[in-house]
Amino acid sequence: MDESYAAVDLGSNSFHMIVANLVDGRLQIIDRMKEMVRLAAGLNNKQELSKESMQQALECLQRFGQRIRDIPHVNVRAVGTNTLRQARNGGDFLSQAYSALGHQIEIIAGREEARLIYSGVAHSLYDDINKRLVVDIGGGSTEVIIGRGFDTYYTESLYMGCVNMQQRFFEDGKIKAKKMRKAVLFAMQELESIETAYKKMGWEHALGSSGTIMTIRDVVQAQGWCDSGITASALTRLIESLIAIGDSALINFEGLSERRKPVFASGVAILCGVFEALNLDKMNISEGALREGLLYDLIGRVHNEDIRDKTIMVVAQRYNVDMEQADRVRDTAENLFRQVETDWELDEKTDLKLLVWGAVIHEIGLSVAHNQYHRHGAYLTANSDLAGFSRQEQIKLAMLVRSHRRKFPLEEFESISQSRRVAIIRICVLLRLAVVLHRSRSNSKLPEIRIRVNKNRINLDFPPEWLDKHPLTLVDLGTEQDFLQVADIKLMVN
Repeated sequence: MDESYAAVDLGSNSFHMIVANLVDGRLQIIDRMKEMVRLAAGLNNKQELSKESMQQALECLQRFGQRIRDIPHVNVRAVGTNTLRQARNGGDFLSQAYSALGHQIEIIAGREEARLIYSGVAHSLYDDINKRLVVDIGGGSTEVIIGRGFDTYYTESLYMGCVNMQQRFFEDGKIKAKKMRKAVLFAMQELESIETAYKKMGWEHALGSSGTIMTIRDVVQAQGWCDSGITASALTRLIESLIAIGDSALINFEGLSERRKPVFASGVAILCGVFEALNLDKMNISEGALREGLLYDLIGRVHNEDIRDKTIMVVAQRYNVDMEQADRVRDTAENLFRQVETDWELDEKTDLKLLVWGAVIHEIGLSVAHNQYHRHGAYLTANSDLAGFSRQEQIKLAMLVRSHRRKFPLEEFESISQSRRVAIIRICVLLRLAVVLHRSRSNSKLPEIRIRVNKNRINLDFPPEWLDKHPLTLVDLGTEQDFLQVADIKLMVN
């Protein structure tokens, strides 16, 4: 039977959704929906979204939600990009957006957005021989990536998009030569920090993705300025034409929609900056972008090829984690999880994964200093670019690393939504117990330990006399009893 999947991309300019069936390992797109919401235009100077822009976004998400109502929950993924990364009142919007769409919306970091865009392009136009430069101009950011096949070498997200650039340089709608040059130079300035490294790495082909670049392609080809893709000379002619027209409202190119007119000149300025900074002669176009990348990532998760597992192993290597200890803690934590998952209503797909990742990297802070290493580890986890992870997932993972030893920081869990808080605290307790049981770092196998739970009561049952022979473990468990009591969790050891 065909499986249906859906990916929703809450961009700064447009919201997109694609629905696809997986047939013989290949994606078959069966539906696409797109609405130009221009969320970035709703951000005020305090970086807060206006009520009107939120309302428009929620109405769009309701329509999307109706379309995907019958698709299994695990087969849907929705992400927010630059504007939701910036918005101070993003939390208020996300809870309402969850009700409208019927699915949680994950906020992804700029580099994660770049990775997913590249994945979408690579799956649409596969090439394992040539290095490729991929550029995607969104409403709030521009992603620039170099990769080959499905692998990326450089991923970068720059804070310039067609909406925020329009507000900065073309707010009155007037397109003058001086303004256009200023906008192009601003784009080049943003690219300055990556220009040298990218040119040194080099590429054989340049590809553009998403609406802004596709629209520019449609316009220059409709004008007969180039036959395929976008050439540097066609871009120059386009800029000259825009300056001659002089006003966004008066632009009347074939291939340019009414709704895209206000942000068209700023999108052209960014692309011109990219062409100039990176010395491009021509750029071809990819149909695949962020949402296709999201879909392939999602299918990987459902079919046990999760990029996040690989990321955690890379992190463990980077910080020289003692993998023998990490494996011991992970195996014990998983064993405890299996015994309590039904009584504690934990989920194998989300909760066990989080527990396993936490067990593997709980000691990364030792690479900074032994003193307070759980705090150092939490900082590294929360603030690193972790491929495949959303911002919310990183915060939960950081919380596990922060809370795996010493005082139980109950107040830190208040930032997690009420619906998930109890589960995260319970996962944290399982990790703490596994860490305590392996405090000696010994290779000696643990006996069979039974764990029974009833809400906040935990019973640990050891074989007769084992604790008498391991008095330090008994003392460690006694200390842990005191720590857990703060969180209103009663630990009994038999």
